[in-house]
Amino acid sequence: MPRRHLHVTGAAEAPLRAALRELRVRLDVPEAFPAEACAEAERAAAAPRLPDEDATGIPLFTVDPPSSVDLDQAMHLSRRPGGGYRVRYAIADVAAYVTPSGPLDSEAHRRVTTLYFPDGKVPLHPTALSEGAASLLPGQTCPAVLWTVDLDADGRTESTDVRRALVRSRAKLDYAGVQSAIDAGTAEEPVALLAEVGRLREGLEVERGGISLNVPEQEVTERATPDGADGTYELAFRAPLPADGWNAQISLLTGMAAAELMIAAGAGILRTLPTAPDGAVVRLRHTAKALGIDWPHHVPYARLVRSLDPREPHRAAFLQECTTLLRGAGYTAFSGGEVPELTTHAAVAAPYAHCTAPLRRLVDRYAAELCLAACADTPPPEWVLAALPVLPREMADGTRRANSVERECVDVVEAALLKDRVGEVFDGVVVDVREREPDVGTVQVAEPAVVARIEGGGTAGLPLGERLRVRLTRADPGRAPVLFAPA
Repeated sequence: MPRRHLHVTGAAEAPLRAALRELRVRLDVPEAFPAEACAEAERAAAAPRLPDEDATGIPLFTVDPPSSVDLDQAMHLSRRPGGGYRVRYAIADVAAYVTPSGPLDSEAHRRVTTLYFPDGKVPLHPTALSEGAASLLPGQTCPAVLWTVDLDADGRTESTDVRRALVRSRAKLDYAGVQSAIDAGTAEEPVALLAEVGRLREGLEVERGGISLNVPEQEVTERATPDGADGTYELAFRAPLPADGWNAQISLLTGMAAAELMIAAGAGILRTLPTAPDGAVVRLRHTAKALGIDWPHHVPYARLVRSLDPREPHRAAFLQECTTLLRGAGYTAFSGGEVPELTTHAAVAAPYAHCTAPLRRLVDRYAAELCLAACADTPPPEWVLAALPVLPREMADGTRRANSVERECVDVVEAALLKDRVGEVFDGVVVDVREREPDVGTVQVAEPAVVARIEGGGTAGLPLGERLRVRLTRADPGRAPVLFAPA
């Protein structure tokens, strides 16, 4: 199953809060920051290590969900006088605040990533930094790692420069607003170019065989009552906007540029994913045939998935199955000029590195230092080289915990919102069936927006990709996830 992004609007109801508290305890989620880490964060927020270069004249802007305040990236797009484009991408410079081997650094290595719960988040860094001094908030001058990537007229990378600089974002934009302005033709050129450059980069992604799965996100919203009292909660699916994809392409562009810099320098840490084995692709072709999806042998897998509308049941089921080819991603570190055999990420179809979210992910701070050193043709800092051998394991452990939090939060929210509806019948679509247990799979219910386990179907098995009336047989928040059976 794919990762299901979950957003919550409004405060969670009491049973949900209780179940989430239990989940935090069970998964050993970090609580408050140690006093010494908080003290270091406060001192660093007041007096960060400042770069010499001043780039505050670049009118950067951010694109994030409206409620986000931990802003890692800000961008500015422009046309180059001789043709092509210039992408300026500022990334929060966490190393300007965190001292290697200090209390903050030690706590960041314990946490590894920011953890997202429906009723709040557990940040990687104290909020004095992640939502304050280090965040690229509009109107705030702060240190950043500034990327300048020049593209040709087709969107291909021609040159990359990385340096530290002071920056100041001018505007905090959100996806819906950006999409609306671009569609209406009212967006200023730096924002309008996001669509132009984004589409070019998407075309290049298809050309090289990269994969982007357009899977809807689950969203929990509060439905207010007429008298203004706390309302009930409901689940809905949110289909990503084109602006989501264009914004992601800028981050992807930077991650690919970072990987190339590190490979050329002979020291780095890459996000890698092996190519799926032939047997997995053959199985996926059988699934496509079973679902009535035409997949000619001359059509690449990446091009096929881009053509599918996830709102159609058979297509949605196939896209769920496609995620089986994207499992097994990890981190690969290297130094001393010995580049590893595997440098590519199969879904990106190119070398790739995580480097654009240092407020929320530990490895990105190290990737930034490696890229800065590579661009300046200087050795990486010793504290970075010393961490490389253990970073892949730390990131693997932290990523597993983050995935567990995400998966179990979905289970808790769904169960909390359905706990009083056991026995009711819903309309669903079977989007996954186990190969060796054809009577066990996954059903996607449209109303409410639930993706959950289903058991039943007898010897014939569950009908993959077919609409089905299903009965809710279990919903016990914090104890057992939602379970359906064919009605």
